[in-house]
Amino acid sequence: MANVSLPYDAKAGPTKPEVRAVLLSKLDLDPTDHFVEVGSCTGAVTIEAARRAGRVTALERKSERIETTKKNLTANDVTANVNLREAEAPEGLPEDADVLFIGGSRNYEAVLDTAVETDVDRVVMNVSRLEVAGAATEAFRERDLLEEVIQFQVSHGYELAGATSFDSENPVYMLVGGTGEVATDGGRR
Repeated sequence: MANVSLPYDAKAGPTKPEVRAVLLSKLDLDPTDHFVEVGSCTGAVTIEAARRAGRVTALERKSERIETTKKNLTANDVTANVNLREAEAPEGLPEDADVLFIGGSRNYEAVLDTAVETDVDRVVMNVSRLEVAGAATEAFRERDLLEEVIQFQVSHGYELAGATSFDSENPVYMLVGGTGEVATDGGRR
């Protein structure tokens, strides 16, 4: 996984590198995909997707975060076809998305409805709050989108009194699914 530089901050914090590694595996992007991100924030996921997908659309409802995404795209020399839209989803979602990442919990049910209506092949949502994770899991199930739920936590080691201790990040719940057929390897296509 190529390094992502995020010199510009959006105060909400980017999706951590370890989480992006799992996310990219689940998104399974290829050069024919139109990837859509809801909630671009710093642009960390948008940058990673632009290196893999043929087209990228990133929605962000806050203008200052759109500017942060633009600056971080430039800082990473991303020249791929990236369309940034200042919009609150589901407004602004393209109808031809192949892969959808929901990076925030605002309006996720309406976004999932749109994903079903437009037949999005692969849908992944990251959640950091337990209550939202439970509700989002049910929302995925109700729409027959749910393939799996993953919960993981990342801890980073640091020196403490001549030994190694760990500082842990908040747990992340990742919901994975979509409208596509489940392939023999467990993925969707």
